[in-house]
Amino acid sequence: MADHYEVLGVARDASPDEIKKAYRRLARELHPDVNPGAEASERFKSVTHAYDVLSDPKQRQQYDLGDQGGFGGAQGFGGFGDIFETFFGGAQQSRGPRSRRERGQDALIRVEVGLDEVVFGTHRDIEVDTAVVCGTCNGSCCQPGTSPVTCDICGGTGSIQRAVRSLLGNVMTSSPCGTCRGYGTVIATPCVTCQGQGRVRARRTVPVDIPAGVDTGVRLQMPGSGESGPAGGPNGDLYLEIKVKNHDVFSRNGDDLLATLSVSMTDAILGTTAKIEALDGDVEVEIKAGLQSGEILTVKDRGVSKLRGTGRGDLRIGVQVVTPTKLSTKERELVQQFAAAKKAPSPELAHFQQGLFARLRDKFLG
Repeated sequence: MADHYEVLGVARDASPDEIKKAYRRLARELHPDVNPGAEASERFKSVTHAYDVLSDPKQRQQYDLGDQGGFGGAQGFGGFGDIFETFFGGAQQSRGPRSRRERGQDALIRVEVGLDEVVFGTHRDIEVDTAVVCGTCNGSCCQPGTSPVTCDICGGTGSIQRAVRSLLGNVMTSSPCGTCRGYGTVIATPCVTCQGQGRVRARRTVPVDIPAGVDTGVRLQMPGSGESGPAGGPNGDLYLEIKVKNHDVFSRNGDDLLATLSVSMTDAILGTTAKIEALDGDVEVEIKAGLQSGEILTVKDRGVSKLRGTGRGDLRIGVQVVTPTKLSTKERELVQQFAAAKKAPSPELAHFQQGLFARLRDKFLG
């Protein structure tokens, strides 16, 4: 850092009046109103800072002690004020002004899909109410034909340095410029459409390919489909949280589809073939003679496509044998003849068995 006495052009034993006269002379010469050049502006700041230090008796004494190697002979620094300026003031100034362009926020949307759409995946066009780049200024925040101007308070640095008196002497601090809010530039004529934000609220359509095998709670990430950032900054991400709606006939266990098939007593006794309307077309299942309630019929590879990997789960069908509750006279006679010929044993207590739905659940879930 330049020596304060050399900056003012006075001797080290100069009187307060000599220091004041030297400052006034240089200030008239270097003031921005008289000399608007960048070099003159920097010299004016140095002259003002040097005068603030040397015009105060205590600060001047501390500066002189520090310059002579006070505090253990710290060399290369002009006292505590210069030490703090080096570690704090200079470090903050080196960052420069902050950018107006920032990344947009992420967005989360919940999407409901049917179980039949999950089998092979589906396509959706999602309507999103979000922030988009302003079409008038294209994210510049300025009226068309204009541009941001350099802040005349901070000179485009985005920060203001001030000398603060402390127990350690004159400490230089740096804080964001209040005029430009740290940007280093000022938007003199902001865009009337977006009010100088570079983005507006709008509804847009986002095409989405929902993969097969998704389940409730799965989140799909769409990079760059979220909100546009201020001043034309990059978009955030869009997240889709999936909710699979319940189906009237089928339920799901992992990649398997579960269903219940009602079979008449005669079909269970004699056996037959049944055609079932599955989610992706008809399926024929064989009902073998003597089929019992609670048994599971498995149709391979007719379940849900796997989200990760290849192949599909199975379609698992639980059988429920239905006993008729109303019989005609002839039907009753035929059943009685069948019972007499079969000579079935009389009803008696047997080992405990779970109910049909409990047994189906246990078999479905393994």
